[in-house]
Amino acid sequence: MNKIDQQQARYGYLYVCLASVLFAISGTSSKFLFNTGITPSQLIQMRTTLAWAGLMIWLWLRHSNLLKISLRDLPYFVLLGVFGLGSAQFFYLFAISKISVAAAILLHYTGPAFVALYVVFIQRQKIGYISVISIFGALTGCFFVVKAYNPQLLVLNRLGIISGLLAAVSFAVYSISSDYGMRKYSPYTVLFYGLLFAMLMWNLLHPPLEALMHIYSPVQWGWILFIGTFGTIIPFGLYFLGIKRIRPTHASITAILEPISASAIAAVFLGEMMTPLQISGGVLVIVSIVMLQLNRA
Repeated sequence: MNKIDQQQARYGYLYVCLASVLFAISGTSSKFLFNTGITPSQLIQMRTTLAWAGLMIWLWLRHSNLLKISLRDLPYFVLLGVFGLGSAQFFYLFAISKISVAAAILLHYTGPAFVALYVVFIQRQKIGYISVISIFGALTGCFFVVKAYNPQLLVLNRLGIISGLLAAVSFAVYSISSDYGMRKYSPYTVLFYGLLFAMLMWNLLHPPLEALMHIYSPVQWGWILFIGTFGTIIPFGLYFLGIKRIRPTHASITAILEPISASAIAAVFLGEMMTPLQISGGVLVIVSIVMLQLNRA
């Protein structure tokens, strides 16, 4: 690898790391907003609406050619926005509102395991024993992360746990469908139309723009705008820039910084501490996903 390639790779890892930290901060700030009375439905409506509007303005001014798509691909973008991006963000935020930030992100982070299960049961492809061990390890780690060994806590947190797992499934749908779309379109085009239909969905399921009509404090508005911009548009953009410079597998592995950062940030600012068993489960999830991604490479 020459010096130029090494420099590009360094920038790639830097972009992915910055994206992971911003996603982690976004998760913690979302939990803060939930504690102030904002609901997950309101926040997902504001997040998708503000993120889509911001991305539309930027693309319109700088890269208007990326807004062009074939009408035949509209059903694909509807699928991506509704069952991928829109569902993944909602279930992720709902899980954060019910359980700790770290546990919700770790559940969401098991998405690659569900991608592997899709390959096995839907595409009917065989996978190696390393992938099988990785999937089992990720699910076992989740068992400890959500304290499933305590039946009382399991029942108490069941909505958050189910939502976290649905977020992982939706993330898998988003990963598979966005990969398909980026064979034909720019990542920003895929993100733009994914956000468009996610935004439309949450302005139909929730009264249109209702969440933006409330009176919020300056602090609340600050975090809402942060989540819409620095928690959605910018980290997605940084992640895509990172993928351009390093292999997608390396980018996915580098993104393990997100659950690690989220755990630390939530512990400092929200006082959410994980027990030793939860930490062990979290480490098992991270190691399993890294193994799975390396094996896929």
